[in-house]
Amino acid sequence: MPTPSSSFRVAGALFVRALGVIYLIAFASLAVQVIGLAGRNGILPAGAFLDAVRAQVGPERYWDVPTLFWWTGAGDGMLRGACWAGAAIGAAVAAGFVPRIGLALAWLLYLSLATVCRTFLNFQWDALLLEAGFLALFLAPGGLWRPLAAAPDPPRWALFLVRFLLFRLMFSSGVVKLASGDPVWSELRALDVHYMTQPIPTWTAWYAHQLPHLWQAMSTAIMFIIELVAPWFIFAPRRLRLAAGVALAVLQILIAATGNYAFFNLLTLTLCLPLVDDAVWPARLRGRLGAPADPEPAASVAAAAAMAAAWPARVRRIAVAMAVTLLVALPTAAMTARWRLALPWPSIVTNLAEALQPLRIVNAYGLFAVMTPSRPEIIVEGSDDGSTWQAYEFRWKPGDVNRAPAFVAPHQPRLDWQMWFAALSDSRRQPWFQNFLVRLLQGSPEVLALLERNPFPDRPPRHVRAVLHDYRFTDLATRRATGAWWSREALRLYAPPASLPR
Repeated sequence: MPTPSSSFRVAGALFVRALGVIYLIAFASLAVQVIGLAGRNGILPAGAFLDAVRAQVGPERYWDVPTLFWWTGAGDGMLRGACWAGAAIGAAVAAGFVPRIGLALAWLLYLSLATVCRTFLNFQWDALLLEAGFLALFLAPGGLWRPLAAAPDPPRWALFLVRFLLFRLMFSSGVVKLASGDPVWSELRALDVHYMTQPIPTWTAWYAHQLPHLWQAMSTAIMFIIELVAPWFIFAPRRLRLAAGVALAVLQILIAATGNYAFFNLLTLTLCLPLVDDAVWPARLRGRLGAPADPEPAASVAAAAAMAAAWPARVRRIAVAMAVTLLVALPTAAMTARWRLALPWPSIVTNLAEALQPLRIVNAYGLFAVMTPSRPEIIVEGSDDGSTWQAYEFRWKPGDVNRAPAFVAPHQPRLDWQMWFAALSDSRRQPWFQNFLVRLLQGSPEVLALLERNPFPDRPPRHVRAVLHDYRFTDLATRRATGAWWSREALRLYAPPASLPR
């Protein structure tokens, strides 16, 4: 019988259940906004997208655009139903029910929604959830109900794949910052502006922004040490592995304490669980674990025995080794490509990685490769006469300078997030933004429900426009005197006045 320091039964069980919680959060967060984002009267209608693909692409569309909505349709009810069904499945997995089947269904539903929601479900944590959810299928036990006392010790190769995902995520995040050539990172000045320029700041970020440069530089240096050094100890002996897990977890907690990054921090903390062996957990929790007997039903045992007879142990070991090698080579190729390293990968690896891209189970990561030194912010306005303009107020992104930045994670207001990205680009390169303005002119209730305040409650305005402003955190003296968290200055028109033909 394995000793507690060589067993990972608690970590395996908690990993699967925590992933169920994250699926619950991700689906529920999307459910309350999916109609405004991708519904029939939303910003990027999913049904119209599928119709356009169907008209131009043959049978290969089922692989290139993988989604269940090919067969069910992408109407408003179906989109919302898929979100709530995914949330219910996540809750069931979190409670210990149908762990493997539930994770497979949740993965399939999330991939289907990510495919049709396009821009609004194209964040790195969406890809991370799909990749982690796919790898979790190798860790999750079978059966309809799996109490903690019956948790099996997960396969070591499956643990390795999850740890390797954590390594790629964290190490890549450090490498891309240096590989980008952005002097803000190399000169340790990034945190001087990060708290102010991040997509949706928090009130704690305002206070962190006031800290002196020496503190910010030291924090940036420590961050680099954690992202570039600690990941290597994921594969080290026990004490170094646990130390790496603590360092990575602390970094995620600090990020979550000063920013709104949806379920990303929770998911990364979940990926740290496979680093923790059973000896670390309280004895009371370990005491709940029974003997590691095979909890599969008799039918499953019989099927496994038949398979074992047909496939000798050596053949099965070779098959597992080949699968693990492939699941390591494919994401490594994607990772080095993101680092712009032209390594001579075999064509089978590069071709397979490209073929699997629609499934989002092989991804490259690296957050904030280039730091934005300023904060351009889009203010959307409407007018009836073309001279008097009133601003639409978003729920979470900066607008009113006197409104305190707030915590919203793990919920992700996806329109607010996309407004941050849009401000860094030209409006003509953001087709979804043009559609957003059209929906405001049409007075779409589904899109207006995504906003905090509609200045035209009776009927939509005749004109809309977008003005780009420069936002900056105020200092302590200004905030004491005025109560304002932000100061702002109008820069230029982001999108000129537009109207619909009568």
